[in-house]
Amino acid sequence: MSSREAATAATVVVAPTSGGPTAERGGGLASLLASETATLFRRWRTWAMLAALALIPILIAVAIRLAGPSGPGRGPAFLDQVAANGLFVGVTALVVATPLFLPLTVAVVSGDTIAGEASLGTLRYLLIAPAGRLRLLVVKYAVAAVFCVAAALTVVVVGTLIGWALFPVGPVTLLSGGEIPVGEGLARLLAIGAYVAVSMLGLSAIGLFASTLTVVPVGAMAATAILAVVAQIVGAIPQLEWVHPFLFSDRWFDFADLLRSPPSWDSFVDNALLQAAWIAVFGVLAAWRFATRDVLS
Repeated sequence: MSSREAATAATVVVAPTSGGPTAERGGGLASLLASETATLFRRWRTWAMLAALALIPILIAVAIRLAGPSGPGRGPAFLDQVAANGLFVGVTALVVATPLFLPLTVAVVSGDTIAGEASLGTLRYLLIAPAGRLRLLVVKYAVAAVFCVAAALTVVVVGTLIGWALFPVGPVTLLSGGEIPVGEGLARLLAIGAYVAVSMLGLSAIGLFASTLTVVPVGAMAATAILAVVAQIVGAIPQLEWVHPFLFSDRWFDFADLLRSPPSWDSFVDNALLQAAWIAVFGVLAAWRFATRDVLS
């Protein structure tokens, strides 16, 4: 038994000696969630991915600072607003990161949830009481969701800081033509970050399911990332318009509605419901697959 396997087994086997079955189940679930979250953020790979995401707003801001602003209609949305107001660096970075970079990092984390443990031989120890298969699956998905939030906030926070450092910051001009003060603009940025984090939850569920199908993490990661690209390609084909509303990526860029006056929250709700449907479908599939999977061989 490797040192990691022994440590995992020891961690899982130890259970509370008091408090009754209900308290033991609750404490075990909370402890497992805390342990898995800590494990995720102890990995150098996690920080490397967050650092790569942080580079996106930095590169955008430095490029505009050195080369000057771009003309209207050139480059990604909101790029022409950056030089006039540094708060738009974070929004522009999300526009750049959402199609590829964010889904790629989410695919890596979600694809590794179960397959990574299976490849290391630690999965069987995680399933020792009080952790059951369904509870472990829920915890693994919750940790992947935490990463979605961390990834989106990294882009927003770093974009805001670098934008504040390199460009003037003032009232935010909305898409509807009005202006809001800086404080409200920062609140809108956080809301947009939350929107993007929610957008990645459906893809995380797909990655979780893919991770239950294999003991090779790279395979689950690649399959999830490829599906993210395919969904966006299908969404760009007008002849397949009938299927667009069902794609998990269909509402990824509707966060622009939060930059209107008043902000339109309908897009946020519709996106959340769409992601919830994908979570439900692939969550059930993952639970079914994981419940019947042989983890002892």
